[in-house]
Amino acid sequence: MAAPSTTSSAASPDTPGTGPLPPALTDAVRDEASLRRFLFGLPGVDQVGVEQRAAGLATRSIKKAAKLWAIDTAISMVDLTTLEGADTPGKVRSLCAKARRPDPDYPDVPRVAAVCVYPDLVETAVAELAGTGVGVASVATAFPSGRANRRVKLADTELAVRAGATEVDMVIDRGAFLSGRYGQVFEEIQAVKAACVREHGPDAHLKVILETGELATYDNVRRASWLALLAGGDFIKTSTGKVSPAATLPVTHVMLQAVHDWHRLTGQLRGVKPAGGIRTTKDAVRYLVAVHEVAGPEWLSPHLFRFGASSLLNDLLMQRRTQLEGHYSGPDYVTVD
Repeated sequence: MAAPSTTSSAASPDTPGTGPLPPALTDAVRDEASLRRFLFGLPGVDQVGVEQRAAGLATRSIKKAAKLWAIDTAISMVDLTTLEGADTPGKVRSLCAKARRPDPDYPDVPRVAAVCVYPDLVETAVAELAGTGVGVASVATAFPSGRANRRVKLADTELAVRAGATEVDMVIDRGAFLSGRYGQVFEEIQAVKAACVREHGPDAHLKVILETGELATYDNVRRASWLALLAGGDFIKTSTGKVSPAATLPVTHVMLQAVHDWHRLTGQLRGVKPAGGIRTTKDAVRYLVAVHEVAGPEWLSPHLFRFGASSLLNDLLMQRRTQLEGHYSGPDYVTVD
């Protein structure tokens, strides 16, 4: 395992506290044995406790006056995504138009955070979104399986960033992680981050997809979260959306706790992105409550929390109209992808 860098690039100019890791964390990544010792020294996750807390917070309601704020906040956090084999430049252009102006009848609706596409369609998205403030994200590293050698994964990443993607959503090699080859996973994350930074400097933004549905236990989710943070991930992301289960509230609680603890130890802010299966406004509000209660109100920002979604935006827009107009607006009133 190569000696890691002890500094981290900021995910955003608004992210403070980037600097040298504290000695305990520097020691944790000194070599493979130290990394394993650190990961297995993390406190175990109380399965019953985390599931009960997630279920309890999910029952909380928000006042009507706060609901419009919650909807607008959720819209601003969406990574509007299309990751299908049948994707075309025309489909991406249409998605970008929706990202720029989600509801043409209401110009005050926030723009989404980013559009996420495959590397070969990044150039199309960049051209459509230039000057809008909407980011362009690309999946990489042999998405969704992560089954390729490192040269192929880095070539995939370089294709995306050279085409203009400033955000990369990489997948870890779950086989390597589950086999205990933590140093291999750590080094691949570092190498992908370095490829992003070479092209875009401190504006590069790396989201590390853990594919939590394949990790089997909350303890593995916690270990994978810390591994990704130690290696320089700006965000930890639950899922590709191609494996069931995808995002769940208990898993997201574990990941939010990891970034909260990371901030407490290092002063650095890192983000969380649940993806897959979040389709309704009610779902989104439950996640926002979890963000506030587990990580803290500072994370209620697209700089630190995102939704990986395709259909969620449609429901958010319909519910927003309901709040403003006093009656339910069906899908005929918004563009449905």
